[in-house]
Amino acid sequence: MTTKAVLFDFSGTLFRIESAESWLRAVLAEAGASLPEPELVRTAEALERAGALAGGALPSEPPAGELAELWAFRDRSAEQHRAAYTGLSRQVSLPAPELHDALYDRHMAPGAWEPYPDAVEVLGALRDRGVAVGVVSNIGWDLRPVFRHHGLDPHVDAYVLSYEHGVQKPDPRLFTLACEALGVAPEDTLMVGDDRRADGGAAALGCAVHFVDHLPAARRPDGLRPVLDLVG
Repeated sequence: MTTKAVLFDFSGTLFRIESAESWLRAVLAEAGASLPEPELVRTAEALERAGALAGGALPSEPPAGELAELWAFRDRSAEQHRAAYTGLSRQVSLPAPELHDALYDRHMAPGAWEPYPDAVEVLGALRDRGVAVGVVSNIGWDLRPVFRHHGLDPHVDAYVLSYEHGVQKPDPRLFTLACEALGVAPEDTLMVGDDRRADGGAAALGCAVHFVDHLPAARRPDGLRPVLDLVG
C-alpha cells in the first residue's frame, strides 16, 4: 500500500487535555471563587469520576436516564455535547451553579490542551513527504483554534468534525468525508487514533488503522513516531 494520507484523531492522539485538578483551578481562579485545598482536590476527583471533563476519563458509572441518551450521541451536535458534559458536571456540587458552564467553556480553551511531544515533528515530516493530513474527531466544538494556538494548523489539510456533520465515529461516513476532503481513496489512507471502537471504524472502508496509547503527554513522548515508519 502506498500511503497518500494520514487521518488523526484529536484528543488522546495529537493532543491531551489538562488534568481535572488544573481544569477546576483555572475556572475557580477566573471566577474569583475558591475552595479549601482538600475540598478542591476532592471536587476535582469527583468531577473526574463523573466523566465531566471532555477528553479526560470516561464516567466511572454509565450515565442513566435522559443523560444516557445525551451521552450516547453527544458528539452529533454542539448542543448535545454541552448538555451531556454539563449534565455530568452537575452531579458534583460547586460553589456556584454557573461554574458548570464555565468548566465546559474552559475545556474548549487552547490553553487547556497540550500537544503530544512528537506531534509537530510527525506532522511536519508527513508534510515534507507530501502525505496529506486530516483530523477526524468526535467533538462538539471547533478545535481549529487549538491547532492554530499550538502551531499545528499549517500541517493539517482538512478537519472533519462530528458535530459539523451530525455523524460520529465509528460511522464509516465520517471517514468517507475525510477521504473525500483530501482527495484520496480509503485504501491509500492510514487512520491513527486511541479508541479501538471509534477510530477502528475506518477499517470498514478499507483504511489501515494504527492505535496509540491514551496517556498523559509526559508519559508518551514518542508514541506518534511509528506512523512515519508505517507511511514509509
